Amino acid sequence: MPLFENRTEAGRALAERVRRSVADLDVLVLALPRGGVPVGYEVARALHAPLDVFLVRKLGMPGEEELALGAIASGGVRVLNKELIDHLHVSEELLNQVTAREQLELEKRERLYREGRPLLAVSGRTVVLVDDGLATGASMLAAARALRPQGARKIVVAVPVAARQTCNEFRHEVDEIICVSTPHPFGAVGLWYEDFSQTSEEEVRDLLARAAQEARNGVPVAQPAGFSN
Repeated sequence: MPLFENRTEAGRALAERVRRSVADLDVLVLALPRGGVPVGYEVARALHAPLDVFLVRKLGMPGEEELALGAIASGGVRVLNKELIDHLHVSEELLNQVTAREQLELEKRERLYREGRPLLAVSGRTVVLVDDGLATGASMLAAARALRPQGARKIVVAVPVAARQTCNEFRHEVDEIICVSTPHPFGAVGLWYEDFSQTSEEEVRDLLARAAQEARNGVPVAQPAGFSN
């Protein structure tokens, strides 16, 4: 049985848990696009905190893209899987080529989502990393590890639903992990949503723009009719 009607409902359930747990004054909510943004929007509203996207791009081995040599993330951070790189004898030249290609895609998506708004500062702040769920947690792990070099004071990973083992593994990676539900057996994130339709680029841009406007005005902006995810 689904746990949540859609990402908005899941975000509100998560927001309640995060609000009770995170009492820090200087909080920044970073959502992994695209599905994490509707969830993160609700968390940011509950905390009266700014919202931004945090993009992660896997550095796949050419020809065997499922082999992740590492990842790059917003803010110019690169995290490498040195053990795999050494095992595959990946040259520095090839690694830099893969990085450059993925960096171009990351920058393209950042321009698309932010629409000229600057990347919000991470240093010295409590950062709440949000997604719509965790299965393997690979992208979230790359995001969490990428935040450390940027000087985040505290890293909290928060999701509405997660595989139990994945949720437990994050306890060794971040300062706090908040998983509203950890059903077993897990299967896939989408099983726990009645509506798990893909979040569009337009929805991401709209939510980020409204979050920025709310931060400027200090008051919530009404959600357009029919906006459900």
